[in-house]
Amino acid sequence: QVHLVESGGGSVQPGGSLRLSCTAFGRIVALGTMRWYRQAPGKEREFVAIISAGGTTGYSDSVKGRFTISRDNVKNTVSLQMNSLKSEDTALYYCNTNTIWGQGTQVTVSS
Repeated sequence: QVHLVESGGGSVQPGGSLRLSCTAFGRIVALGTMRWYRQAPGKEREFVAIISAGGTTGYSDSVKGRFTISRDNVKNTVSLQMNSLKSEDTALYYCNTNTIWGQGTQVTVSS
């Protein structure tokens, strides 16, 4: 059984940066496509970024140009570098692969 653990969340001022990490633990043969999602209070969970096993990436329009997803297949880790953060980026950020979800890490952007 594989489980995902996110880390790196916190509080930052608008314009600041944070780097989230998601590490996979358990009986891992090979991690496939990984995704980041987020859910703000009172809103539905939304897609943020995706990275394939081969490193192809994609982003939602709301974060394109500000966020960068990457992965380390040796360490079974996927990261999300978030720059130029805005108040509307405030949310609980989740890592996902197939049907497996992490517990989430909170990002708060506020002055």
